[in-house]
Amino acid sequence: MASRLVQGQEGETGGRLADPSISYPIIPAGEQTVWADVSPLIASACNDLQDGQLIHGENFSLFAAMSALEIMDPKMDAGVEKCGYYSIEEAIENNVAPVPLSLNPTLDVQRVIDVIDHLFSCEATWYKGHTLAQTVFSCIYLLRIERTSSHALLHSYCRIMRATCNAVISVVSDSRTHEEEDLFTMAYGLPLKGEGDEKCLSILNSVEETISRQLRACKAQSLKKKQLEDIEPLQSNPDLEEGYCRALLCRLRFRKHYYLVLTSMKKPQGKGLELARKHVASCLSELTHITKSQEFLRALSYGFHQDDIQSSTTASGCRPIGFDASLNNRFSAPTPPRATHILSWKEAVSYFQKLLSDLDFVCSLNTDLVLDDVFCFIVQFQKPQPDLVARAHLQILLIQDGKLYGKEFFHDIISRELGLPELTKGKEHQKNEFIVQLGQLIINLLKILCANTAWQRRKLGKILQDWSVLSLQLEIAFKREIGETLNVMVDENMSTKVSKHLLRWTEERTYWIASRFLTLGFELELYSPYDYCMVYWFMYLVFMKLLEKIQLQSAANNENSQRKGKKKKDHGKDQIRDASFSSSTLLIHCYICLSEGLAMILAALRNESKAFHMVGPFNGEEERFIQHFDLLLKAHVPEHATYYLFKESTGHARISSIIKDNCFREAQKIITSLRGSYAGNSDKLIELQQLEQVAERNRVALSVIDQIGARDPSLTVSFEFTHHPHFAIAVIKRS
Repeated sequence: MASRLVQGQEGETGGRLADPSISYPIIPAGEQTVWADVSPLIASACNDLQDGQLIHGENFSLFAAMSALEIMDPKMDAGVEKCGYYSIEEAIENNVAPVPLSLNPTLDVQRVIDVIDHLFSCEATWYKGHTLAQTVFSCIYLLRIERTSSHALLHSYCRIMRATCNAVISVVSDSRTHEEEDLFTMAYGLPLKGEGDEKCLSILNSVEETISRQLRACKAQSLKKKQLEDIEPLQSNPDLEEGYCRALLCRLRFRKHYYLVLTSMKKPQGKGLELARKHVASCLSELTHITKSQEFLRALSYGFHQDDIQSSTTASGCRPIGFDASLNNRFSAPTPPRATHILSWKEAVSYFQKLLSDLDFVCSLNTDLVLDDVFCFIVQFQKPQPDLVARAHLQILLIQDGKLYGKEFFHDIISRELGLPELTKGKEHQKNEFIVQLGQLIINLLKILCANTAWQRRKLGKILQDWSVLSLQLEIAFKREIGETLNVMVDENMSTKVSKHLLRWTEERTYWIASRFLTLGFELELYSPYDYCMVYWFMYLVFMKLLEKIQLQSAANNENSQRKGKKKKDHGKDQIRDASFSSSTLLIHCYICLSEGLAMILAALRNESKAFHMVGPFNGEEERFIQHFDLLLKAHVPEHATYYLFKESTGHARISSIIKDNCFREAQKIITSLRGSYAGNSDKLIELQQLEQVAERNRVALSVIDQIGARDPSLTVSFEFTHHPHFAIAVIKRS
């Protein structure tokens, strides 16, 4: 039976396979319907595709098609292996998790370290989105922690491990970001809390001190000094004592400092951030020592079977005892017989290094920052794509009890940023319904910005509707108030003044959201080369409107300051603020130049050489335009932006005309003037360097294309993002 596909809107999927035994009704073809026989294409794909592979087209990706399903996703289809025990008691009876772990003291210490390392790998796997039941709590010692009470070392580690899981679940649940990974906070009835867990640090400190004394005794003995303390060694081989003491101490200290990072960051109003940074530094230092211990532990594996060093979940390479993921199979939905893949020990070390780096960045947040700087901080924080735990901590820090940093209500912040202190003093802003609505919108926006990039983009597109509606309501209110005060000076009417400032402030943030929505599309690889022209054209419009709103707001603030007659001490603050406005407007102007230049050079190549035209029976250019910008178009951001305006604006672009009005050269001039303004900001200086590379290379490419001629059949132009994540550079090749 011939297979046929019909052109449709993005997001519309059937989700069912056709049954050849059933006669389906023929769908009448409309004017916009294009039918094509794709049987040969499907047959070819079936022959070429291997297990786990997907067909990826220029106009299709998993991010764009929200209804697409990845069958056998390891997070969703974890399942269990067919082998294993049916109950914890059965596993214990079969000596799967003995206490002590071995009758040989040396082997007991080695096995405890293996358990610690495997728990470390399981924890990293859990943070990546897998279930707690099949990662950390696949450990029988954690499931029956009371059995370890006679083994001080193992018992202390299991206690603080359980307390750490509780702390992480608490912060992720409080931030409500766990909806991204539904499985993360599910407890499955596991023993997550126990009597005495609040004393986990004191228990661990006691064990740490004992091992520290033993390490000092080893050093004294090696230096032939008399050791007065009568300390029982960890194991029976004196030559290995120091190595085992060091390997255990760095692991225990890492766990202690990591737990203190989590508890310090939860202190209200950011009061524990400075202390948390110190513990982060200690964690990273201990991770270095943990990595160094691998050579010692791997050399002493006592001839036991070692896994490959790249896939092993322990530093020694030995498989740990006391673990069985199949014991928790009753907590999982019926799934294929396949166990969760645990990250290797090396991968876990790398994961925690990145996680700690992200947490350190969160702790570096200055709690005196104004709202706009907070937005920039979050964008900078999101660049290395932090995972759920770090993003949850940032959201908890920013929004506490409906306040920024837990200090100040958002409607107070908005009123202050409007530059109307008399409104704040009289608390009239609390009665203004628009300010109250804006406060809630800001809270929602901060939460969205702390989400992962895929969720963030989708939610930003939806929240634009709310901002757009509020802007429209403010505009109507402003016009109505002007009409009611025709016989009174508008500037003397407080209500009119508030509406005007609120309208400008809201519009500015609306266009900032739109710019973030568009640039995230590059990070998520949602745009194909055929779409770059329309995307950069749309970015040009949004950046232009954003610049306009910033300049209007800046002018209004300056006018307001001059009218009130600022004191001398306030003039310094105004100058700093004006300098910040000037730098931000220049940077946006640079974005405008690059967006315009890239849009025009792509349009010229389309017009002159017929390049970057997608030819096929499926979605045409207008359909793709609507797919990419539908949420912006519904919010009227910007107004009057249509596909027909895009075609009209780019339909007459030519390389020769772009050369005369070289936007890339203008961008280079702006970048040069900005270096002094961002002298103390390393992140901005790096971005300026990236933008300069984009401007310079595209300027040169434009000249080369002009000299060779865009119609030259030997000329091939492609666009790459090797210097900046959002602005491409033209790469020219001649065949």
